[in-house]
Amino acid sequence: MIEVTLILDRLRSAHNVGNIFRLAELCQVREVITCGYTAAPPHPKLAKTARGCETLVSTRRCETAAQAVSEVQAAGVTVLAVETGPGSQLIWEAPLTAPCAFVLGNEALGVSAEVLACCDGVVRLPVFGFKNSLNVGNCAAVILYECIRRWSPVEPPRNDQDQEREA
Repeated sequence: MIEVTLILDRLRSAHNVGNIFRLAELCQVREVITCGYTAAPPHPKLAKTARGCETLVSTRRCETAAQAVSEVQAAGVTVLAVETGPGSQLIWEAPLTAPCAFVLGNEALGVSAEVLACCDGVVRLPVFGFKNSLNVGNCAAVILYECIRRWSPVEPPRNDQDQEREA
């Protein structure tokens, strides 16, 4: 398990949320916290993309992402928003210490200003094109695998399906 909590701030797409639950299970995150109008299990569209992973990941709801940030910080966890803009630090250069939490924001609006003010820092992925954002599920994947790269020097054991694919 990697010592990461994901806080989902008002995500519009249940399919994106399901994708994040699938990713969270694959990476063995500590917890996913859904906030505001973010879809939460059980939800049919979420379940379609999560492919059963929503039942395997620790999850809970908070009314707001600010409340979730406060609760996680009270447990001694550093909270970083994932957002472009002034004051954000490239994920590759940011100090990432376990345990930590990442706030992932609304697909159109990003992380709210109120939540940004509560966080311990802001990290971003580099973007080179005209658009300044990436799909929230893809962004979560990059963030989580950067944590794994830094904190888990050993590759996870291969499962039987991996061995069957090679045969």
